[in-house]
Formats: sequence, structure tokens, C-alpha cells
Amino acid sequence: MKFYLPNILTSANIFCGIFGIIQVLEGRLQWAVWAILVGMLFDFCDGLVARLLKAYSEFGKQLDSLADLVTFGVLPAVILYSVFPEKNTILSYFILLYAVFSALRLAKFNIDIRQTDSFIGLPTPASALAVVGFVEYVKIYPSLLNSFIFFGVICVLCVLMIAELPLFALKFKTFVLKDNLVRYIFLLISVIFVFTFQYLALLPIIALYVVLSVVVFFINKKAQSQKGVNSK
Repeated sequence: MKFYLPNILTSANIFCGIFGIIQVLEGRLQWAVWAILVGMLFDFCDGLVARLLKAYSEFGKQLDSLADLVTFGVLPAVILYSVFPEKNTILSYFILLYAVFSALRLAKFNIDIRQTDSFIGLPTPASALAVVGFVEYVKIYPSLLNSFIFFGVICVLCVLMIAELPLFALKFKTFVLKDNLVRYIFLLISVIFVFTFQYLALLPIIALYVVLSVVVFFINKKAQSQKGVNSK
């Protein structure tokens, strides 16, 4: 039974993705946004439950990637297409490349043995949150539907998903402050942002995540270099 529970949670993530796509088609964009957020909860819980029960399986790993593609790849692409004013044009179909790059990101993750405790490239759930944040800005500032801005955001997210960019993971092996200082700082700032700006905080939070990860990477790299010099 323990092997079924993580897969049930992953299947619930897929359900959220499909449900969200239907909501976009029905014109209920806010429900689609909630589908992404609830899907993220299931995505977090399936991994957590698998770790607690030690119920890892290759089947579960592949199912998880398929779920992420639907909820954090296809659904955000459909949302972006729905808010773009010029439907059925070459420019509008360019948006669908977001889903393609999400698939590339997930395929790369599945075969990359370097990404066990951290990430290389922006994870699809984080990218989907950035999409949600951008759409919220568009609602308030319609001028952001300018093609250059719109496609600039999409291109940045697509590149970040497949880039050789080291990013820390929010996986706590212990809850010791010294071992998780960066994670605690990030979570604290994120909570403050969310309570202050609600949905508008999502895009800055993802930007903070990327910048903080890069800073930590260079600090660690410098520390390792210094340690290597001192050991000689």
C-alpha cells in the first residue's frame, strides 16, 4: 500500500492540471491559477510521503514528471495563450514553446544524476509560479501585454529551465539553522512578500530564488577554492 500513496498524490497533481486547463477554456482563469497552486501542494506531498515511507520507484518518478508537465508545463502555456490578445497568430503560438521547454527541463532532470540534492535549471513548479505572478501583473497593468515584454518573460523562463544554472532545493534533511540558513532566509522573505503583496509577490520571489541561488553558488565556490589553497 505504501507504494500506492505517493502515486495517488501524483495522480491528484495530474487531475489539477487537467482541471486547470478546462477552467481556462471556460474563462475561469482564477480557478486555473488555484489548480496550479493546489497541484504544487500535491507535488510537494508525493515526494515527502515517498521519502517518509521509503517508497521510491521508477514508475513513481516517471509519473511525477508527466504530472509536472501537465500542471506546470501545459497549463501555464494555456494560461499565457488565454491572456495574449492576438489569438490564432504565429506570435500567439510561439507561447506554446513554454510547454516544450518544460518537457525538455523534465527530461533533463530525469537523467541528470547531479540533481539529487539541488537543481540545475529552474524547476517547472517555480517557473509556473512565475507565470502566475506575471499574469497577475498583466491584470493590473495591461500595458505589459506589449509583445516585447510578453515574449521577453517567456524567453527568460524557457532559458532558465534548461540553463546550467545551480539552484538550491527546498529539501530539509535536518532543521538545523546552520545547515539551512539560506532556505530559512528565502522562506522568511517569501512569506513577508506574500502577506504584503499577495499574488504580485510570486514573480519577485522567483527572481529572489534565482539570484540567491547564484550568490550562494559563488560563495561556496570561492570557499572551496580558498580551502583548496589552504590545504596545499
